[in-house]
Amino acid sequence: MKIVTVAGARPNFMKIAPIIKEFKKHRGWENLLVHTGQHYDEEMCKFFFNDLGISEPDVNLGVGSGLQGEQTGKIMIEFEKILFSHKPDLVTVVGDVNSTLACALVAAKLHIKVAHVEAGLRSFDKLMPEEVNRKLTDQISDYLFAPSPDAVENLIKEGIPESKIFLVGNIMIDTLINFLKKAEKSDILKRLRLSKERYAVLTLHRPSNVDNRQSLTEILSALNLIRERIKIVFPIHPRMQKQIKDFGLENLILGKNNFIITNPLGYLEFLKLISEAKFVLTDSGGIQEETTVLGIPCLTLRKTTERPITVKMGTNIVVGSGKKDIVDAAFNVLEGKAKKGQVPELWDGKTAERIVDILANSD
Repeated sequence: MKIVTVAGARPNFMKIAPIIKEFKKHRGWENLLVHTGQHYDEEMCKFFFNDLGISEPDVNLGVGSGLQGEQTGKIMIEFEKILFSHKPDLVTVVGDVNSTLACALVAAKLHIKVAHVEAGLRSFDKLMPEEVNRKLTDQISDYLFAPSPDAVENLIKEGIPESKIFLVGNIMIDTLINFLKKAEKSDILKRLRLSKERYAVLTLHRPSNVDNRQSLTEILSALNLIRERIKIVFPIHPRMQKQIKDFGLENLILGKNNFIITNPLGYLEFLKLISEAKFVLTDSGGIQEETTVLGIPCLTLRKTTERPITVKMGTNIVVGSGKKDIVDAAFNVLEGKAKKGQVPELWDGKTAERIVDILANSD
């Protein structure tokens, strides 16, 4: 079987790493790794390739950033050339970024089978570009690999034939389990002068938070109260720094005691950081899953989540972006009232094995 596996953004690499590893175990299978370049930072990509043991991509489309339609269109144009050239039997896409939908759509139009890993996740918020990408990708995929029972239910309700749906578990957790021991050796805590459970970790990148001055002001104001009780570590993206400057909010974040701002971190460094934290504040999807498995309280700075199982079973609480709600939730954790959770079914590090077994035994 000839396969093309697509990655477009940094979180995609954590999802494809265990799948590629399993593909290599099958004699006669050929896998071509395509990086669309949707998110591309040479230094960060080098970190992720090295940390995850992924070979450099066979193809880099180099599309770069852009408006939603512009970026999606560029990916489709360039990816179509790859499919005409290599004529694969299957295209594997992961997650919900623009690259996911663009490459799935091109493959479907060329009658090439599509496997979508992380199928069925829904926030039910159509204002999120990722929600549109998720729903449309699922409609045109041939193999829908769902991470949790609620994702399966979503797909069935949307009319997807059950014969295409497979409950396989969470691919992100394969990578977490595979690399946790290696991450434990990281000296990131020593370098930042941190002690276990004496700090919180913050990640922030969603447009609804970062591109909205009111929301960003509320969040940063909440953090200023929280930092009076515990250190906050914030690996910040250059775009986030620009937004803070453009909105004139530097006074809420720069030069503050107990506010430790770092450059973006590699996967192993970041995994070590969150695994030893008192709690995590985030608007990321994947981090909600990782903290659930690690047993670390997670406060999600959004109104919705496409991963409700992390709320129902895990350590996640959706607190929104309001100052009072964020502060109250953080103080509850500091006062010993953190939410306890358990690990969902099949989040056991064997998701990639199940995916590849299904592909190997399909028609």
